[in-house]
Amino acid sequence: MKSFRFRLLVAALAIVFSSAIARSQSTSDTPAPPPLHGHRLGMEEQHMGFFAKQLNLTDEQKTQMKTIMESAHTSMKPLHQQSRQIDQQLRQYAMGTYEDAPVQKLAQQKALIDSQLTVAQTKVHNQMFQLLTPDQQAKAKELMANHEARMQQHMHQAPAPPAEQ
Repeated sequence: MKSFRFRLLVAALAIVFSSAIARSQSTSDTPAPPPLHGHRLGMEEQHMGFFAKQLNLTDEQKTQMKTIMESAHTSMKPLHQQSRQIDQQLRQYAMGTYEDAPVQKLAQQKALIDSQLTVAQTKVHNQMFQLLTPDQQAKAKELMANHEARMQQHMHQAPAPPAEQ
């Protein structure tokens, strides 16, 4: 369970870092995109901006993180494409004639790809985390622990009873 929490922490940290980098590199004054189903498309950027400000990233850190992210994107793109192709093939079996053997083979292929993506993502998150100063690392751990605690609290809240009419 701790490894899942750590992965969640690292993933959230990566989202924060990538959003901060994207936001810091943007020089245009374009307006925010229109709402989509009641949500703004730039929510990740807002969260990233918050963490970037909280961690007080330097321009050099932002540049280095952007380089890491771009390199990771290039190397992980084929894996993401393979994963999507397998998902499409699995949907054909879900919505058509089901055959156990090919579905099992596709599931094994997808599991291998997912494990490769997990390793690559964890490596990227670690590289970005290592760019932080010890104070920034401590602050990032604190922010992520607080986020995890809020998520756990949210998950354990009982649903509200139905309103009586």
